Amino acid sequence: MKTILVLNGPNLNLLGKRQPAIYGHETLDDVERLCSAVCADGFQVRLLQSNHEGQIIDWIHEARETTCGIVFNPGAFTHTSIAILDALNTYDPPVIEVHISQVHKREAFRHHSYVSLRADGVIAGLGLEGYAAGVRRVCQLAGKTD
Repeated sequence: MKTILVLNGPNLNLLGKRQPAIYGHETLDDVERLCSAVCADGFQVRLLQSNHEGQIIDWIHEARETTCGIVFNPGAFTHTSIAILDALNTYDPPVIEVHISQVHKREAFRHHSYVSLRADGVIAGLGLEGYAAGVRRVCQLAGKTD
């Protein structure tokens, strides 16, 4: 069984409660159910969330040995973390960057992403469906590597 890491950054633990007009009413449990439902045969999802940059970096390092791809919503670290970019640059399998909201219709600082410099794809503005699309893409890409 191949594992896809669905990694979530700061404040996403409040999904469904924080700014529902922007992020909706669904929770991370809903994200996990959706991602598991769209996994191709032979794949499984591991969903993690942290508000701590160092923890996210540690999980990316661990993922180098345990996963076939990462679907990553870095939250605010998108715009600030060179350290997360450096960690992602050590990771060879596919990385799909996901944002629930359409970040390019929001504040100007949200238009820049360090993570995009490493990502194999970027999905923004599709709500939770962005996660599902990311998981489908990782399944496609990881299936081609066998």
